[in-house]
Amino acid sequence: MPRLILLLLISALAAQAQQPNGLGDRARRYLVDLIRIDTTNPPGNETRAANYLKQVAEANGITAELLGEKPARLNFVARLTAGSQSADAARPLLLIAHSDVVPADPSQWTVPPFSAAFRDGFIYGRGAQDDKSLLAAELAVLVELKLRNVRLKRDVILLSECDEEAGSTGITWLIRNAWPKIQAEFALNEGGAALDTKSRARLYQVQTSEKIPTRVVLTGKGTAGHGSLPRPDNPVVHLARAITRLADASQPVQLNTTTRRYLSEIAKLPDYQWLQPMLAKLENPATALAAADQIAARDPELNAMLRTSVSPTMLTAGMKVNVIPNQAAAQVDVRRLPNETRQEIESRFRNIINDPAVAIAPEAGQDMPATEPSSLTTDLYVAMEKVFKQADANAVVVPFMSRGATDGSYLRQKGMAVYGVPLFLREGGESRAHGNDERISPENLKHGTELLYKAVTAVAAQP
Repeated sequence: MPRLILLLLISALAAQAQQPNGLGDRARRYLVDLIRIDTTNPPGNETRAANYLKQVAEANGITAELLGEKPARLNFVARLTAGSQSADAARPLLLIAHSDVVPADPSQWTVPPFSAAFRDGFIYGRGAQDDKSLLAAELAVLVELKLRNVRLKRDVILLSECDEEAGSTGITWLIRNAWPKIQAEFALNEGGAALDTKSRARLYQVQTSEKIPTRVVLTGKGTAGHGSLPRPDNPVVHLARAITRLADASQPVQLNTTTRRYLSEIAKLPDYQWLQPMLAKLENPATALAAADQIAARDPELNAMLRTSVSPTMLTAGMKVNVIPNQAAAQVDVRRLPNETRQEIESRFRNIINDPAVAIAPEAGQDMPATEPSSLTTDLYVAMEKVFKQADANAVVVPFMSRGATDGSYLRQKGMAVYGVPLFLREGGESRAHGNDERISPENLKHGTELLYKAVTAVAAQP
């Protein structure tokens, strides 16, 4: 055997030996590597993760590229191409997951946040749940499709976008400047979750809609003066009253196609039988508020699906304890229902506060779009229902509106059906996304990655 061929063969065998075997091992390896790449936003530095993804893709013969406006904050796009490129070929499937993570305070963690430490049966690290576990699973599935030489009836695109956790500049740049590279019939994204109920049913929440962040600033204005002389126009007092009125007010109840279906389906479960008598009351304007308040007392998560939520989070006022300031401000995290507008929200808030000394203005920053829920009849949604029910005899698959926001809203605005895929079980009934000691078990990661592969092949592979 010629020396050159022998060297190439040895090199190929060595590279193959370094490759993890099987979907679960591959996803675990990718997740550990991705956690150890610090992409805290701000500043992000997502190009570090994008370069890693590109190296993995190209090592497995997958076409990939890095795209974006800023060299340190690039998006990653890879594509597996279907064999048939005829005019009637099925439109692509998009797999999407962001590469940035929120900050982590090491003093509040029991392990270093970017160590990907394995302890007590879990992989710990910032991004273990949001969103590098999904990114690792999607990368593993793309590589598996390539290694198995699966014949595709539609292109499969993997997108890892930057800046999802702050300004969504990655996805908006791609839509403006590289839309053909990510355009697809439908997409799988974050936002879904799998939950075990007390009745042993496993609830697969497929996110088809999401609430819209609508942050506002309340500003109380008055006359500055000495703290020894109380004033009726003290802006701190006016602001405090405004916050209390707003936080205590009952926001109106509105259902949409997703929440109506979700509530009706879970009300059939033994755990939620108490919800059944509430359904008709929620549809009646005369009884909706009282019913929603009863639901809120039992389940805050369900209450957040029924109406716009209001959470005062930050206060700014004064510079010295003995000086009455002429201005005081509060930032309020508002998550509005997708069938309400910002103008409707602000008008309602003004009526609730009812104080000309307090102004309401939108907080500067991103303004995410409100969109209609994604369809429940697409090939992808139907395929997910089938895959989850085949994998688990106790599966209950339901559409879900998340209270958190994702980049999926920008794609829905472009007409793409986007689904938050419920791959990973909420272990112990908890979510540590954005929290301390974020973690996922390898078994959970493996099972979720296998579900993803089945869903992708069900909708993208040729029969």
